[in-house]
Amino acid sequence: MTGSLRRVAIVGGSRIPFCRSNTIYADKGNLDMLTAVIDGITQRFGLNGEQLDEVMAGAVITHSRDFNLAREAVLSSKLSPLTPGITLQQACGTSLQAALTLGAKIATGQIESAIAAGSDTTSDAPIVFGNRFSHRLINLGQARTMKQRLGALKGFAPGELKPVTPTNGEMRTGLSMGQHCERMAREWEISREDQDQLAFDSHQKAAAAYDDGFFDDLVTPWSGISRDNNLRADTSLEKLAGLRTVFDKGPAATLSAGNSTPLTDGAAGILLCSEQWAQNHQLPVQAYLQTGRSAAVDFVNDEGLLMGPTVAVAEMLQRAGLGLQDFDFYEIHEAFAAQVLCTLKAWESKNYCKQRLGLKKPLGAIDREKLNVNGSSLAVGHPFAATGARIMATLSQLLSDRGSGRGLISVCTAGGMGVCAILERP
Repeated sequence: MTGSLRRVAIVGGSRIPFCRSNTIYADKGNLDMLTAVIDGITQRFGLNGEQLDEVMAGAVITHSRDFNLAREAVLSSKLSPLTPGITLQQACGTSLQAALTLGAKIATGQIESAIAAGSDTTSDAPIVFGNRFSHRLINLGQARTMKQRLGALKGFAPGELKPVTPTNGEMRTGLSMGQHCERMAREWEISREDQDQLAFDSHQKAAAAYDDGFFDDLVTPWSGISRDNNLRADTSLEKLAGLRTVFDKGPAATLSAGNSTPLTDGAAGILLCSEQWAQNHQLPVQAYLQTGRSAAVDFVNDEGLLMGPTVAVAEMLQRAGLGLQDFDFYEIHEAFAAQVLCTLKAWESKNYCKQRLGLKKPLGAIDREKLNVNGSSLAVGHPFAATGARIMATLSQLLSDRGSGRGLISVCTAGGMGVCAILERP
């Protein structure tokens, strides 16, 4: 442990291309993808056989076999097998929370080097049976005599074989994230046209960034693909406007497949360390992780499910002594176009900032030209646990390319939470 806090260096990140569910990665699991990301970082920064202090990673959609996912990925990777692997999960904020946790350890001198990462697949979602049949199978496995086996099967009905359908609905409300976001869009009066415009801009900016070579070092080709297969460079506002709404019906519904992120498979990671460790390994520092914050909202009692970042960012800015306008880049996760627009509108609202955030005046508007300048989740996709690391790697690269500056990260999550962070390059 050190007597004073040290700066947390970000060396850079790597990810595999993100793919729509049940397409290119249909036969891949979280372990496959997470291992590929760790190897991508290992290759990019010359860490083959290196013993890092920690790898912290997780996934939202997991099988029971994934209970030790991070450690198994380390053992499958080109890192030294002496590297510990720690598995954690905070819904869509998983890999960003991993980076914040590891950053705190680096800052206090507990560790020198680490990888924060996340992986998710809905192509390999766990299919389970109901409790009645599951208990029957357990009892059958424990049976030692024929009588006990027959007893375990007593009363069996064919209906027990029906699997439980996987769902991404909130346990407390039974509503999907999209249904919750429809409610938010109505509350904040977010139009379909504004949502489609944000989605269109995201695709255009991401396509341009690929063409300009921005993602050359950030995206490691894998399984025969080198670009995110959700990216639609040829989309148009007319095409987006023609898509039907998917989470609600009627004239008030506004969320479509075009202005909502698709179910996505993929993984991403980022290398964090002390300045001394980076120097010892002759690795240039792209940016520094300054601070972060998590917060939650009471969505069960009608707060917007995805409004957590409005609170987290406000609290983080107060602690950091910064204003919302004190940034060169804003990387706001695009779970839905409406969610981004609700967040921005809330920060501009005098009533919301006073009554919910306890502020004397609104946080205010941001310069939209600084928002998600190379596209975000609506274009590249959203493998839940991987998004935070993707965004942090993107922002770190942006700050490095610019030479100096400050950037804000904001990620909404299931369960009514928000995770945010500030990166700087002096």
